[in-house]
Amino acid sequence: MRIRIEVDNNIKENEVIIRCSNLNEEVKNIQAMLNDMLSYKERITFFRDDTEYYLSLEEILFFETEESGICAHTVDNIYNVKYKLYELEESLPGYFMRVSKSTILNTNHIYSITRSLSSSSRVEFQNTHKQVYVSRYYYKPLKIKLLEKRK
Repeated sequence: MRIRIEVDNNIKENEVIIRCSNLNEEVKNIQAMLNDMLSYKERITFFRDDTEYYLSLEEILFFETEESGICAHTVDNIYNVKYKLYELEESLPGYFMRVSKSTILNTNHIYSITRSLSSSSRVEFQNTHKQVYVSRYYYKPLKIKLLEKRK
């Protein structure tokens, strides 16, 4: 694989183009890594009561829809965010994944998955009592993502 950088002072916005003969796993992985790198620039403001918090996305265990809106859960706290779940899904780094209609989780924090054939599977996180449920529809894609991370 060749890597080439062209400098053009007339360009207003940087653009990365990947040229390939076919869209194989290597190219998809490069695209995913670039998306992850670029998404770090996006900052999400978290709220609790009248205070704004500026947390690293890596601290977030999961985002969940609740009556009051979308909540972000860390090991110790819960914060509100002013986004819709689908907006978060589009802008979060690749280590986040939707696992149900109401939940997006950080795959880096998964401690265990208890599989249930008849209903949702339970995901637990290390050093906290918090847990989320993975719907049957998302279970297999989650397992695939976790296996890819091990490679």
